[in-house]
Amino acid sequence: MPTHREQAEHFLTLHHGAMPLVMPNPWDIGSAKLLGALGFAALATTSAGFAATMGRLDYSVVLDEIVEHAAAIVGATDLPVNADFENAFAHEPAGVAANVALAAATGLAGLSVEDFSGRADGSIYELGLARDRIAAAADALHSGDVHVVLTARAENHLHGRRNLADTISRLQAYQEAGADVLYAPGLTDPGDIRSVVESVDRPVNVLALPGAPSVRELGELGVSRVSVGSGFSLVALGAVVEAARELLDDGTYGFWSVAGAGAGAVRAAFAPAGDR
Repeated sequence: MPTHREQAEHFLTLHHGAMPLVMPNPWDIGSAKLLGALGFAALATTSAGFAATMGRLDYSVVLDEIVEHAAAIVGATDLPVNADFENAFAHEPAGVAANVALAAATGLAGLSVEDFSGRADGSIYELGLARDRIAAAADALHSGDVHVVLTARAENHLHGRRNLADTISRLQAYQEAGADVLYAPGLTDPGDIRSVVESVDRPVNVLALPGAPSVRELGELGVSRVSVGSGFSLVALGAVVEAARELLDDGTYGFWSVAGAGAGAVRAAFAPAGDR
């Protein structure tokens, strides 16, 4: 088993390959083991996918739950794990620093902190406070023996604020504050993505959304990492809904035609190492 320090160092190195790091987002231990067995180089949690496992919507989990979940995913895989840590469950920088330290102690190779406040009014933190929050997180994650990778997220485009200039200004400020990776989820236009990449000097993550360039095309734009957010968890839930509707409405069992692939993958991923 690699040490925590080795995991974090390796995770950062993965952002500097010839092609983007493709990082799926498991939502529980089983999906983490399954995705890890398929050959991905790193995994990331999804706050929305995790919330759904408890019958809740995104931004409804609390700090203790997200830290416990991070520890569970880290324990399920030998791969580096990055955590979706929302707004770090604190508004002020001191709280951000304390909470990211708690998360890092689980063995995470990285985590993200966003500038969406999580408040019901949908507010984004004012730039000065947002920058100070990232600086506090960077100090907490980089001052010890392990340099945990900090991803700073500018959430404008997920909350109806399609202001690319402001998004870039925020990412530049977060870079200066010590972020290792920069992320503006919601961008799909190649020109916008290229503008972001060319405006900063850190690896850039892009969320794989409908209409976004392919992984190969994102690599050509200079993107370093691609993640799927809650996408895979929603695909899984969507498949369950389709199967359930068939059984409930039609009384037929065609859903078994796609179950074989899942059964085989589960046997391969969950079997003890000596039995594979």
